[in-house]
Amino acid sequence: MLGGVLSKTLLLLFGYAMPAFECFKTVEARPNDAHMLRFWCQYWIIVAMVIAFESLISWVPMYGEIKLAFFVYLWYPKTKGSDVVYDTFLRPIVMQYEPNIEQRLLHLRAKSGQLLSFYVKNCADKGTAFFMDVLHYVVSDKAEGSNLEPCTCCH
Repeated sequence: MLGGVLSKTLLLLFGYAMPAFECFKTVEARPNDAHMLRFWCQYWIIVAMVIAFESLISWVPMYGEIKLAFFVYLWYPKTKGSDVVYDTFLRPIVMQYEPNIEQRLLHLRAKSGQLLSFYVKNCADKGTAFFMDVLHYVVSDKAEGSNLEPCTCCH
């Protein structure tokens, strides 16, 4: 077992930072290389799916180390892991349920707008009330503080 901090650091480096930089280089230096663009899109789709379901599988012993090894497998050129996982597992499942997923996402987008509106209004109302309470406290504290006797211990 690598240990939590080391495992997370390596995952950050080899699972996110290095692939993100490689993806950036592909987009900027080789924008017409459809194969590499597809490869990195597949990688990030798989990573997003792992993160989305992480709460269900993170209890597995040595999960951090397994996740790190899996992410390296995905981008390592000799294994072509992104192609294998995407074409063999992810693509067939998503294609099968795509209409249902699309319908649910449209519904969630509509609800998220309503939810955001509710929270913005609620936070604005509570924030204003909180600000007024703090302001009232500060003003009343200063008013009460003016009746204090001067300190004589330092003279």
